[in-house]
Amino acid sequence: MAMLARFLKQYPVVTLTISIGLVVAALSVAGQVAAGRWVATVYVVLFIAWTAWGMLRDVLRGHFGLDILALVAMIATLAVGEYVASLIVVLMLSGGEALEDIATRRARRDLSALLDRSPRRAHVLSGADDGEAGGIRDVPVEQVEVGDTLLVRPSEIVPVDGDLLSDQGDFDESSITGESMPVMRSRGEEVMSGSINGARAVRLRASRLSADSQFQQIVALVKEAEATKAPMVRLADRYAVPFTAVSLLIGGVAWAVSGDPVRFAEVLVLATPCPLLIAAPVAFLGGISQASKAGVAVKGGAVLEQLARVASVAFDKTGTLTQGKPRLVAVRPEPGFEEDALLACAASAEQYSTHVLAAGIRAAALERGMNLTPSDEASEIATMGVTAVIDGRSVVVGKPAYIAELVPSMERTPLDAGQAAAYVAIDGRFAGALVVADQVRPESADVVAWLRSTGVTRVAMLTGDAAATASGVAQSVGIAEVHAELLPADKVRLAAQMQPRPMLMVGDGVNDAPVLAAADVGVALGAKGATAAGEAADAVVLRDSLGAVADAINIGRHTRSVALAAIWIGISLSVALMLVATTGVIPAVAGALTQEAVDLAAILYALRALRPPART
Repeated sequence: MAMLARFLKQYPVVTLTISIGLVVAALSVAGQVAAGRWVATVYVVLFIAWTAWGMLRDVLRGHFGLDILALVAMIATLAVGEYVASLIVVLMLSGGEALEDIATRRARRDLSALLDRSPRRAHVLSGADDGEAGGIRDVPVEQVEVGDTLLVRPSEIVPVDGDLLSDQGDFDESSITGESMPVMRSRGEEVMSGSINGARAVRLRASRLSADSQFQQIVALVKEAEATKAPMVRLADRYAVPFTAVSLLIGGVAWAVSGDPVRFAEVLVLATPCPLLIAAPVAFLGGISQASKAGVAVKGGAVLEQLARVASVAFDKTGTLTQGKPRLVAVRPEPGFEEDALLACAASAEQYSTHVLAAGIRAAALERGMNLTPSDEASEIATMGVTAVIDGRSVVVGKPAYIAELVPSMERTPLDAGQAAAYVAIDGRFAGALVVADQVRPESADVVAWLRSTGVTRVAMLTGDAAATASGVAQSVGIAEVHAELLPADKVRLAAQMQPRPMLMVGDGVNDAPVLAAADVGVALGAKGATAAGEAADAVVLRDSLGAVADAINIGRHTRSVALAAIWIGISLSVALMLVATTGVIPAVAGALTQEAVDLAAILYALRALRPPART
């Protein structure tokens, strides 16, 4: 009862229309048919005036909608004395908003649950270090500073991204990555905000501010997605003019052939397809919800619509087709340089690099017990190399082409498939090379094969890595087209030229931000630490798997298919019923009620987008 009262209060026009209908029915039962007709007529005329005013404002803004059909239907039914049918048309039009809200809430339920879980407070340990905790103070999550030590109690949500200080902890990351099983983290590993802590209290050191943390980035993406309008949603607007013309033509022909103006009204009450206005938005909200469950945050229905039509795909190599966890396999110093000294200098300089290979070099130096020397003078040229002054010596670590500009006599070191090398120059002399290996993701070959089997006609690799390394990885995953040793500008140029369109680019890390922004659809694989790439991308994969890209494309195709089908269900049923109505077998009142059923059928079909598509 309370739910009904809330509904009637939320939609006053629906409430008023139902009340007028009851008054008209009561007057008719009491034998006051004429009075009932006048009450209905006055109410419908006022509603027509209100609708016409809103429609005029839309036309002045350059928007032609389908309300004109409902307006003509109301005028026609009143003109021929079918005042009950006109009331039903009013109820249908005003009730469309209620139907849309109900369907939208259903489609948005998973997204709303995600937003509702956004952490609001954090327990900061004052006077805490790695060994013991001091006092606890609760602060708003926005006030947490990088470096603060936080206490996360059992079953609480992790408030900001942080490094685990406790020995171990298990976390439920399902709402972020779609991974259903709890994930075990060890001391020093990063824990994402939005994760739910397990059965033991743990301590974290905040590594990012609230606004920069993983969960808040996802929330921002979801809010952006909800605010956008997909091209398929606007497609309904494009159908408005031809559908209106066809409906008026069918009604006009029926009137002319029969000579009865009632026939025109009987046709027009069946020509008010709310599905065109409601079904497509509902379907795309459902698709966004499904993508979120699959661990992919998409920036709106327009992205899903583009993903559904992707015809060519380009991949970065490191961290995308490969695991992005390089390990040092060889140190090859030049004569005059020692192995440990070369590694120590290179690792110290790589502290100031964002490239994924730098992490493997630093980790190898720390594993050997080396202390990394800080530098007051360091700079990086993205994708090329880093320069730092270490203990008074100029150290440059980077790609062979970058080092060759400084030391023309440099020679490339031989590499096996899947290996890459960072070259080092010290004080203007070529000092040697560090060889690292980065394993290919086990799912990469399957994803490439799936893309080719489902209509993607061109798959390429765009990478800044050496040609020999890139070719080895490409061959192992089934990619024939390889563009290696590229600068960011080269990637952007090749992405712009790539045919057929739309073109999808998948990358990882800040160095991929320009090409992700330039592609028709840019997908950032793994948002951890890749804020720039996440902002530039149209979708962000939140779980550490390339398979999520295939899932996103599959969900996009499913969503677009459902939206189109829902629109055509509404149009086809309306046109078919209008043609039947030309024979006079569907009275105006029955036609208006039938159109309500058509609306409901199309909207219920649009909710199929909430179901996961067939597995990739």
